Amino acid sequence: MSRALALLLLLASFAAEAHKPSDSYLRLNIDGAQITGQWDIALRDLEQAIGLDANGDGDITWGELRARQGDIAAYALARLSLKGDAKNCPLAVTGHQVDHHSDGAYEVLRFAANCGSAPAEIEIGYKLFFDFDAQHKGLLNLEYQGRNQSLVFTPERTTQRFVLGELSAFRQFLSYGREGVWHIWIGYDHILFLVSLLLPAVLLRERHHWSPVARFPDAFWDVFKIVTSFTVAHSITLSLAALGVIALPSRLVESAIAASVVLAALNNLLPVVGGRRWVVAFAFGLIHGFGFASVLAELGLPRDALVLALVGFNIGVEGGQLAIVAAFLPLAYLIRASWFYRRVVLFGGSTAIVAVAMVWLLERALNLKLITA
Repeated sequence: MSRALALLLLLASFAAEAHKPSDSYLRLNIDGAQITGQWDIALRDLEQAIGLDANGDGDITWGELRARQGDIAAYALARLSLKGDAKNCPLAVTGHQVDHHSDGAYEVLRFAANCGSAPAEIEIGYKLFFDFDAQHKGLLNLEYQGRNQSLVFTPERTTQRFVLGELSAFRQFLSYGREGVWHIWIGYDHILFLVSLLLPAVLLRERHHWSPVARFPDAFWDVFKIVTSFTVAHSITLSLAALGVIALPSRLVESAIAASVVLAALNNLLPVVGGRRWVVAFAFGLIHGFGFASVLAELGLPRDALVLALVGFNIGVEGGQLAIVAAFLPLAYLIRASWFYRRVVLFGGSTAIVAVAMVWLLERALNLKLITA
């Protein structure tokens, strides 16, 4: 039980980053020498960085925000740089607004830059919040002559360069594919749902007891059915939501995803669905697809290559998912017959997943913050 508790504490450290870690959304439009931009920055992150709540009552009012607009602009623009053909493009604020994303209120900082002449290459440097939040990401959507390019800034990727004439549909495909891989790797709720379904794949439930499978192919085909069902299901709803055919409230989707993790892990502790876990993977995969779609919507789908970008993102998600499976299955098969796997990995791991996912569910359904980063 001590090992299970240790695993619980380890997973709980990820709970604050369940599915919506610290993000900002940067949009740039390049028109000759002129660059216009919009930067959506979470108020909760700005509060941590420079302090916005003047009276300390826990609420940031419009008056408090307005009084700090100059400080916000100075802080943010000092951490963003634009260069055209290696020459600085000075930034100037053109407006302030407030907008709401699925995770709260955001400062909307509008700005413009002039590069002097139309650049052939643009370099973007991004360092917002990296000094105190290693999990922060900056999601960039760049538009040039009707083409879009999207990518993510991280502490390891603070500078990006674009040769504007080379922005092509194929490069967009690769860019969205890379972001699909990245998203599944940081989407802890998606990962824990998948892991919950995979944990029993190397075991058989017989007479109320778990026993190891006799052959690797038995485990492989069980995993194949689960992964294929999950893939097909979330691909359907990802596509429908990204194309605007179906829309669900973000809070409902995120709560349902957390509930799916709870139920999938509980099924390992109190088995109800036996060899048909692929049915569970398909049913809840439909919900997870809406979660993927919300991230894709924030990145922005290019009008000129919408389907290609959608396919690229989906393939990236599957590639990241398969990498997780490839790392998990051989190791799980090797230790499947040990008490360690049954008691610590299956029982302890599932218990920890239930606990963490319950926190996510309460936070999302009731709009609470039970665990802080």
